Amino acid sequence: MLREPAAAPQPDLDALYAAPAERIQKAVLERLVPMHEDYLKAATFFSFASGRAQGLDVSPRGGPPGFVQVLDAHTVAFADWPGNNRIESMRNLAEDERAAMLFLFPGLEVFMRINGRARVSTDAALLARLAEGGKAPKTAIVLAIDEVLMHCGKAINRARLWREASRLEHAGLPTVGQMLASMAMIGEADVAQANAHYEQAVRNDLY
Repeated sequence: MLREPAAAPQPDLDALYAAPAERIQKAVLERLVPMHEDYLKAATFFSFASGRAQGLDVSPRGGPPGFVQVLDAHTVAFADWPGNNRIESMRNLAEDERAAMLFLFPGLEVFMRINGRARVSTDAALLARLAEGGKAPKTAIVLAIDEVLMHCGKAINRARLWREASRLEHAGLPTVGQMLASMAMIGEADVAQANAHYEQAVRNDLY
């Protein structure tokens, strides 16, 4: 009979890491200030984290500058647009309102993080306010802010994320059609058609 390995002891993190500088601690706020709003007006991409008893989820969100709107100093909102219809984030929020947003700003060496409590809204006025491409979303997510902070961009530099030489080419990596074929979801003869369908949908079926 196999035995599960014994759990490793939790390391003493306070012994391994210095305490954050006072200025870093003071930079964690409970509300938006004008400089946060300036960044939100420029933001085009963030990852949204949520969870429930079943597990955790992180999903990418993107749109034109300002697609995340400030409702007041303590609240932001964004539309939910078509994706893969798993709607894991919204199912999570029905069970656990805790959520987080991590913003990336293309070309800049800084992140912004917002932690708080979120809910799904079908308020007609809000959905009209968040309309894009001539269409209103079916739902919106409204997040009440607990913490907001700017985060240093060391990870961006370690990844060399914004350097032209870091851009990946498809050559040598599986295409969407090849991924489907590898999971026995389509046959090899259908790979090219699946690739073409994906390229059309991912660029044009945005709303």
